[in-house]
Amino acid sequence: MPTYKELIDKAKPEFEKSFKFLEGELAKIRTSRASPALVEDIEVNAFGSKFSLKQLGAISTPSNNQIVIQPWDISYIEPIEKAIAQSGLGMSCAVDKNVIRLNLPMLTEEYRLSLGKILNEKAEQAKQVMRRQREDVWNKIQAAQKAKEISEDDKFRGKDELQKVVDGYQEKIKALVEKKKNELV
Repeated sequence: MPTYKELIDKAKPEFEKSFKFLEGELAKIRTSRASPALVEDIEVNAFGSKFSLKQLGAISTPSNNQIVIQPWDISYIEPIEKAIAQSGLGMSCAVDKNVIRLNLPMLTEEYRLSLGKILNEKAEQAKQVMRRQREDVWNKIQAAQKAKEISEDDKFRGKDELQKVVDGYQEKIKALVEKKKNELV
């Protein structure tokens, strides 16, 4: 016989998973600062197989507008260059001996505005997932009350507790998006 607290505790990892997914998605969005997350998941065709860029070399950011990729093997340089050119990131790529240097162009105002819209869309998607998760837990709480497993008072305590959890994640999402928007400057 689950209590409302157990039902909510069981759902918390799902809320956290949704938040972590959003965090990962926002890390891939280019801001005015270079980040390895921008390129690490680019798929590279090398030797007839597909690899993520992070599997083929070390990725670092020596400055705010530059990413340096040092392939584990120099034979990866050409496939990596090709994958970056096809990625649509709009970065210029230069090979310097055994490393690949990517220079990020300055962000235009138009591009900043479009990134702001993308940030808001991704945040809204995460919020929708959390609303569905909240609805699912609320339905379980109501079903437990109908089955006389929990009292009506516990049902409403559960609803309030569940809303507090959701509100906490909504605030975390808001703070994350605001931080990312500030990086666009």
